Amino acid sequence: MDKKNALRAGAVATGTTLMMLLMSSPALALTRDDGDDPGQGLSVMETLGLFVGAPIALFVIIAGLVMVLDRSKKQPQA
Repeated sequence: MDKKNALRAGAVATGTTLMMLLMSSPALALTRDDGDDPGQGLSVMETLGLFVGAPIALFVIIAGLVMVLDRSKKQPQA
């Protein structure tokens, strides 16, 4: 019975994904709009720093602050 449910779930997920792909239109990013003035593109290192390094750094900073502030409040021994 588990195999049948897994097959059904896979079919539904595949069908949903295909329908979403077929019904979506292209972004037409190559067509410029009036007043469009794009800047220079990012280099590989800038892209990795912005979309990989910055989120990891923010996570580490926030997790560090939570750990430091949590340690400062010691629970009384019962």
